[in-house]
Amino acid sequence: MLQLSFNKMHHRRTSHSRTLAEMHEGEEAILDQLDLPDDMSRRLMEMGFLPGHVIAAGRCAPGGCPQVFRVDGSEVALRKETAKHVKIRHSK
Repeated sequence: MLQLSFNKMHHRRTSHSRTLAEMHEGEEAILDQLDLPDDMSRRLMEMGFLPGHVIAAGRCAPGGCPQVFRVDGSEVALRKETAKHVKIRHSK
């Protein structure tokens, strides 16, 4: 399991960390941590899902899965099961 995170000294973690799966359309957040198997983490990083990058939630397919996320100039659709393992924090 490859676990990458982005921590700044002034960043305080709350008891409840949010995930991409909890984002609503139009919401923006900063990617904090990928908690996925190595191959999936690498693939997402190749598409711009890097800790510290801003992620914007886009539209969902009927039923809510998959959901489109905008990152680093690209739009990527992720299944809810994958999005549940990508932790985020609020953007400033």
